[in-house]
Amino acid sequence: MSLVQMDLFSDFEPEQTLNGMYYERSTDKFVSFVLGRRYYEISAKKCTFEKAWQEKTRRERAID
Repeated sequence: MSLVQMDLFSDFEPEQTLNGMYYERSTDKFVSFVLGRRYYEISAKKCTFEKAWQEKTRRERAID
């Protein structure tokens, strides 16, 4: 009988850490992350940032 050692992490890639501002679909909020930790959030309805920025963030940086 021969033993085979399996390398369970050979194709493991760590998840990318969130940094910056994102749009969270489930809560309808713009959320700021710093090193993967939730830092700040603002309701999309009360957001005072430019409308163009809001639309671009919704399209390109949406998370669930």
